[in-house]
Amino acid sequence: MQPLTISPPSRKVPANQFALFNLGFRPFFLLAACFAVLSIGLWVWKYATHSALVLNTVTASQWHAHEMLYGFAFAVIAGFLLTAVKNWTGLQTLHGRPLIGLVTCWALARAVMLMAPYLVALAAAFDGLFNLWLLIAVARPIIQVKQWRQLGVLSKVLLLSVGNLAFYSQALGWTNQGAHAALWMGLLLNVSLIMVMSRRILPMFIERGVKEQVTLKNSVWIDRLLMVCLAALLINILTANAEILNTVLGLTISVSASFRLWRWHTPGIWQLPLLWSFYLGLWLINLGFLLYALSFLLPSISVILAIHCWAIGGIGVITLAMMTRVSLGHTGRNIHNPPRSLVWIFGLVIFATLSRVLLPIVLPDFYRLSVMLAASTWIAAFTLFTIVYWPILSQPRIDGTPG
Repeated sequence: MQPLTISPPSRKVPANQFALFNLGFRPFFLLAACFAVLSIGLWVWKYATHSALVLNTVTASQWHAHEMLYGFAFAVIAGFLLTAVKNWTGLQTLHGRPLIGLVTCWALARAVMLMAPYLVALAAAFDGLFNLWLLIAVARPIIQVKQWRQLGVLSKVLLLSVGNLAFYSQALGWTNQGAHAALWMGLLLNVSLIMVMSRRILPMFIERGVKEQVTLKNSVWIDRLLMVCLAALLINILTANAEILNTVLGLTISVSASFRLWRWHTPGIWQLPLLWSFYLGLWLINLGFLLYALSFLLPSISVILAIHCWAIGGIGVITLAMMTRVSLGHTGRNIHNPPRSLVWIFGLVIFATLSRVLLPIVLPDFYRLSVMLAASTWIAAFTLFTIVYWPILSQPRIDGTPG
């Protein structure tokens, strides 16, 4: 897989042109951040006031998890892939009116699920159209230039779409376990996609970003071991759910991925927020797998802590790291001179992870406080991202080229 690169100049655009729908990363990154604030804000209000969800087919927690995995995270995936596929293939992906149409499908599904969940059939229709449209939009250029090595990424988008349908099958009252399967699929597929993409791009980011000369190597056997174990873990959870196998697989993934990250370490990482945020996010994913394994061995550790370590620390931190980097590079800005606010943005969401995951272990009597602290700092992080990156994402590239 080729890294995300800045497209060569082809034509100039007016400096004052509204550019939000010039390329997929722009609207999806911005709306994902806004949704991260609104959705968690609504969720924490329901949590604090014990408000009931207007759906009797799925629980409030399942609704919350679905909107973060298939709403927030899927939007970031859409923005990233529509941008990356353009660079991988050299072919234009959705922009202008077609991109507006895709974004509208996603936004309408989110609006229904937030404000009128009793109209879940309408949300399912918009979400289904969004998933299908996105899959076609990223598959067509890949197939056209015969980049078959990208089919692994496409397969994860397809499986996420299947998982989304599984959730709605229960929300609509057609099944009893669809949401359970959908949420585990959504969580582990997102984590798997992050680990695959990180393996391909983070060593290159580090080599080009740090001041010292360093050459980072990947181990093929570790890469394959991780993908086999991730697939086996998901299959086991959805079928037999054997605790001993969950424990062994969780520990194996945590140790193997930690060894890979240790091999990627170089001191220069800690001088660059766009690198240490990515690096720490991957360590939090590894911590999630460790906590998941320990949840079957220690009664003081709940599986919900592992889930939130993956979700907040892994998906939350990594998506912010990727959105901040891609948004700078693909608008012609210098990624080596990012906004100073990035330290606060990353710091807040990392603090949210530690509050939600470690505080309940150390101070179990303050569980409710840990939830409120995590929600507040998550909201603050994505609010700050939205404020800082709105002009970057909505205005044309500073070099006047399209994109």
